[in-house]
Amino acid sequence: MKIKTIKNIAACTFAAFALTICSCNSTQQNDFKTEENFDYTQEDARKAEAERIKKILQTYPSEALWRSILLGDEELIEYTSDYLRDFCASSLEQKDYLELYYAYKSMCNAGFEKKVAPVISKAELDKLYFNQLPGYGIPKSQTPVKNISKCIEGTVTVWVDLGIKVQGGMGYADRVIGSGFFIDERGYFVTNHHVIADVVDPKYEGYGKVYIKLAGDEETRIPAKVIGWDKVHDLALLKTEIKPPYVFSLGSSNDLRVGDRVYAIGSPLGLESTLTSGIVSSTNRKLFTTGSVLQIDAAVNSGNSGGPCIDLNGNVQAVVFAGIQKYQGLNFAIPVEYLKQELAVLYYGGLRNVPWLGGYGHTYKRGAKESGVEVQYFNPGSCFARAGLKSGDVITAIDNMPVNNVENLQAILRTYVPHVIVKCDYINSDNENKSALLYLTKRPSSPGYYFYQNDTIQNSFVALYGMGMVPSSSSNPKSYLITKILNGGVADEAGFSENDPVTVGKVQFNDDKTAMYCEFSVKRRKKGYLDVSIGLPAGLDGVNYF
Repeated sequence: MKIKTIKNIAACTFAAFALTICSCNSTQQNDFKTEENFDYTQEDARKAEAERIKKILQTYPSEALWRSILLGDEELIEYTSDYLRDFCASSLEQKDYLELYYAYKSMCNAGFEKKVAPVISKAELDKLYFNQLPGYGIPKSQTPVKNISKCIEGTVTVWVDLGIKVQGGMGYADRVIGSGFFIDERGYFVTNHHVIADVVDPKYEGYGKVYIKLAGDEETRIPAKVIGWDKVHDLALLKTEIKPPYVFSLGSSNDLRVGDRVYAIGSPLGLESTLTSGIVSSTNRKLFTTGSVLQIDAAVNSGNSGGPCIDLNGNVQAVVFAGIQKYQGLNFAIPVEYLKQELAVLYYGGLRNVPWLGGYGHTYKRGAKESGVEVQYFNPGSCFARAGLKSGDVITAIDNMPVNNVENLQAILRTYVPHVIVKCDYINSDNENKSALLYLTKRPSSPGYYFYQNDTIQNSFVALYGMGMVPSSSSNPKSYLITKILNGGVADEAGFSENDPVTVGKVQFNDDKTAMYCEFSVKRRKKGYLDVSIGLPAGLDGVNYF
């Protein structure tokens, strides 16, 4: 089955944007209100914050500790850190190792490692957390497989039975067919989220059952259960109660280079156990909102989704997820690194929520060297704002893991879940090395729309259109003066410049809030200050939102 979200490729052109837009008044924002920052030196504000911390403590203990540290209230810090330590002890007792792992990490990052160490040592926690995960402990093969067709035994055809669909007064069997592959002897296997999406969709009210068929056995349907799923990265972990005939080892997508030979295994059009081969055409296609995917020319058709893409040694290097109909050789696969980074969260079950910091920015370069991520915009209620970071600060590390570029930052964030305290090293505008504690929250479905709704136009348009503005008229609230243009942004490509007068007109969004369209009246300095009306589309998600 070809992924429905392959529309993102075409959406980049915005060719069909006008067909799906809905109007929105450009001055009517804040449909969902974010918290405004406050002055920690004001006594009334401090008391209000202390009360809020006590209210959220039982629900979000890590956030309560983080806020207490920002507030600087020693008594409250002691209270919230004790509570989070006890939360770790309770999670250990209940064997909730996912909650324990990240609460423990929050304690350590906040400087309370000695307080939480008596609960469990870091070495013991790592053993509990990682040793039981599927896909771990299977050594990566370093030698070519003698018979590559042997790997077929580790693949399955995934059948999603959705009951009967009625069309034109006739009933038809409603099924989704995909592929998958085993990564653990206990029966855990991987496929795409879009293959099993209907089964886990809370809005779906129909019948839905998941089965698999083993390679070489086209008759036996074996029940399977969905364990965890990630809509953003199109991955899902399932389990069946059989011992797999073959288990794949997970390789490293970092080993792949353009031109390397790869093999795709799956069930195109329901034809089980199909092996195709090709090469890696590109390692850097920007089809995901938080990273790049692989482009391969191995044949991929409907039904291949979720199957493994392996190297000559039989290691899984990627998960097939999409092909473009009518265009041969344009097929895509999810790097196995994404799967490895998320397996723990998927294993512990349910929907995988992607964390974020609430900011926007680009890779920062010193000369030709990538040296971090420059934060160019953040939401007023974000952890950046509360922790005191400024626009222009450059993130260099998260939890002592170096950050060289935006993709690197996104890769680090993929190893976390929301509601965790992380340590951020950064360089400020005075070129001083600084550090701050940040708090991860849940990434909204449309970060750009979230920015638009929770901030003023002149601020949010830094992220949306790559331009900063200030109001220029007391009589016309839609008139601005451009103060900043980001290189490569929508405004830059449209020829806008600093000091150009601009009037913001109608703002519109498509139905799923993944793109917007805004009408501008601008006197462009580059065009001799001729008054021009222009409509510009902009994407509302991507790797630069973090």
